[in-house]
Amino acid sequence: MNTLTILLQQIGMFVIYIITGIILIRTKVLTRETLEVISRFVIKLALPVMIFINTVDGVDRRTFFSSLSILAIAASMYIGLLILGKISGKIFRLKGDYLQLYRAMVVFGNVGFMGIPIITSIYPEKGMLYISVFTVIDQLMLWTLGVKLTSPAEKESGKFNPRKLINPVTVAIILAMLCVLTGIHLPLILDTALQKMGATATPLAMIYLGGIFACIDVLKFIKVPDYYGIALIKMVLFPILFYVLLGFFPIPSDIHITMALASAMPVMSSVVMMANASGSDGDYAMGGILVTTVCSIITLPAVSWIFQMIG
Repeated sequence: MNTLTILLQQIGMFVIYIITGIILIRTKVLTRETLEVISRFVIKLALPVMIFINTVDGVDRRTFFSSLSILAIAASMYIGLLILGKISGKIFRLKGDYLQLYRAMVVFGNVGFMGIPIITSIYPEKGMLYISVFTVIDQLMLWTLGVKLTSPAEKESGKFNPRKLINPVTVAIILAMLCVLTGIHLPLILDTALQKMGATATPLAMIYLGGIFACIDVLKFIKVPDYYGIALIKMVLFPILFYVLLGFFPIPSDIHITMALASAMPVMSSVVMMANASGSDGDYAMGGILVTTVCSIITLPAVSWIFQMIG
């Protein structure tokens, strides 16, 4: 089964999960309050458990050290997206908080809830390892640059608190790396239980997004041109350019495709939560998630097909 076919299957499941979330809200099985409970469960337990157990089960010491080039690739990806976000934000004549949030939406993609299932389906043996190494840079950028960009413009100079780097995801990564480097194996019953808990992360995250979409004024957001700029720049043009540039370096093809696909993900859900927490315009960020997530149904298969054509 080729990459495009696997990706289409994953996107088909994402669509089903999102529609389920919409139906559950419309039928009043879920409310906005219960959606927040789902969000906390996914972020604080299901996602960290998924990253931990898939890494421990699928990675050994040798493959870990052979994939450290991902750190440099991820850093260069973020630098490129940050530059493009600043330039395109000026083109759309955004200012203040909206420019800050626009740049955050261009830089941070939904690798956790969409990238992980897609990449681990394409590369079941090493995909989780690549994402775990990538997440080291991802979390560092999110809790430094991300905090700055999702804060109101007048608070932009606020100091970064290193303790924010300690969260369930980073703890899961550190524990997983310790298990990989020391060769520790989990008891079968614990391994099985953690696998089942981690498997709930993506379905629940997508149901949550569908529920949130059902709670907001969709028509209001789909008319905002900024969001389509994000979809075009972040999810189409940059991934293709990034894929071509990575082809000039001696890196394995699976890392090549993994990193290009990671750069093509729609806006990260955490951008909304961080914007709301800091007093910025969370609704503007939610509109970006709505439009880019819907657009990803088309853009992800399109860029994957282009990758295959480029070779």
